[in-house]
Amino acid sequence: MRQYDLSPLYRSTVGFDRLFSMLDQMASPDAATAYPPYNIERTGENAYRISIAVAGFTDKDIAIEVKENALSVRGEKQGQSGERAGEVLYQGIAARSFERRFQLADYVQVTGASLENGLLHVDLVREIPEAKKPRLIPISASGQKTVIDGSVQSEKAAA
Repeated sequence: MRQYDLSPLYRSTVGFDRLFSMLDQMASPDAATAYPPYNIERTGENAYRISIAVAGFTDKDIAIEVKENALSVRGEKQGQSGERAGEVLYQGIAARSFERRFQLADYVQVTGASLENGLLHVDLVREIPEAKKPRLIPISASGQKTVIDGSVQSEKAAA
């Protein structure tokens, strides 16, 4: 696969740093970023769930942190040596340390997390403040009364 160096473009642009860093991330396939696998599901109109496959990890091995609009999930296996009674002949279950980052949209909050059957579920909800929600503005024809916040005003009194 061809790799393009976009760094000369950074010097000539202002305000597009995030866009170019996203392009760099998409252009450079890295095997380390594929671990652990995850799903993002929509569970409701404004509710989402991130499910991460963390087989072999306990809740004490995983740390979830939200800072500004970034969700970070880190896993580090505690006490790996001396825990097993026998010798491992083949290890196919990956238990290496990981860090997975997710960029959250505006007004998205983490509501909870649970670990069951080797899957870490992080629940998210998008709560838009009332001031930011779209409002319907009524259009009045000339000569008709205007309704503003439940009170009726005539055209002459409103002007």
